[in-house]
Amino acid sequence: MEEIFILEDDETLGRGIAMALETPECKVTLAQTLKQAQDMLQKQFSLLILDINLPDGSGIDLLCRLRAQGNSVPIILLTANDLELDEVTGLEAGADDYITKPFSLAVLRARVNAQLRRSASMTNECVSIGPFSFDFQRMEFKRNGLAIELSKTEQKLLRILVENRGRTLPREMLVDRIWTDGADFVEENALSVTMKRLRGKLEQDPAKPKYLKTVYGIGYTWAVES
Repeated sequence: MEEIFILEDDETLGRGIAMALETPECKVTLAQTLKQAQDMLQKQFSLLILDINLPDGSGIDLLCRLRAQGNSVPIILLTANDLELDEVTGLEAGADDYITKPFSLAVLRARVNAQLRRSASMTNECVSIGPFSFDFQRMEFKRNGLAIELSKTEQKLLRILVENRGRTLPREMLVDRIWTDGADFVEENALSVTMKRLRGKLEQDPAKPKYLKTVYGIGYTWAVES
């Protein structure tokens, strides 16, 4: 069963969203404040829907904490703010989608279902993307059927980016998750060197990467083709 968590301070709207999403195969849990959310999020959910403007803080702050902890659960942000800067801030913080109020419940359902399908596809250890086939369990990596040899560090970086494809991941998060046993002692350019080597093995033209993109001033992303 899928379990969805909704953080929305407007009780009427929260209940409306819950009614729209709840099915025999999907359970919905509601919270109205950050404090309630922090207590409830001790358990795992399939997807989170977070309002940004809350009586005791911001949903983006909660989003940032979850991503800093390595939590990759799909997250959709809700807000009354329609400024492009707000959307960019939310997505750069690690949100998977962003919906501005007022919105159609049918559209919200469609976006929720899209995120759940994407998340379910990542439970399989073998992932096929374009010309690539990545089997993280057997540690077998191929492009157009030809084997690619990757180091352990390159495998870690690749897996994190593929599991979060379409999302920009900050350099600090990547360093913490790749070098878990000693991030404080990792050389500053270690991540850049690892990315350069990975591009050299995966990209047809490493100087103009199609998949392993740099988002300057923030970090890296596995780009999703439009």
